[in-house]
Parts: sequence; C-alpha cells; structure tokens
Amino acid sequence: MSPARGQPPEPTELIYPPRPSWLPALFALGLALVLVGLFVWWVYGAIGAIIALIALVAWIRRASAETSRLPRVQRLATAVLPPTPPRRPGEPR
Repeated sequence: MSPARGQPPEPTELIYPPRPSWLPALFALGLALVLVGLFVWWVYGAIGAIIALIALVAWIRRASAETSRLPRVQRLATAVLPPTPPRRPGEPR
C-alpha cells in the first residue's frame, strides 16, 4: 500500500522517551540536603543521604524496567552500504 500523496512514509524506527518522573528532583534534593548538612547540622546531611540513596535506587530500577520493555530488534529500512568504497571518476580500478 503506497502512502497518500503528500503524506510522509510510515516510520521504520520508533523513539521511546522515558516517562516523566520526580526521582531526579528527589535525588537533587537529597544531594542539596547533604551539602547543607556539611555546614549547618549533620542530621540534615543524614536525612539528605537517605533521600538521595532511595531516589537513586528507584531511579535506576525504573530505568532498567523501561529499558527491558524495549523491542530487541527494529525493522531496518536504510540502504545497505556497498562492500567497496566508491571511486572518483577517472580513478583506475
């Protein structure tokens, strides 16, 4: 079936963007609390380290789960490159 006139062809490779998440923001908050804890009070640093560690582990698990759901092989629709490099006109074979 040919595409309608003026319509682009069907995509051959798909893009899978990650889902939105609060985990990077929580990780940054935890790191900020660790830095605050260095100068203000050690309890802030301990709470920040716990928040950052939990957010980092959850972030890695979510990324791993999303990556494992991706298809292993996509249909290839590009031209195959020739086995020999192209030659300039007039160049000997």
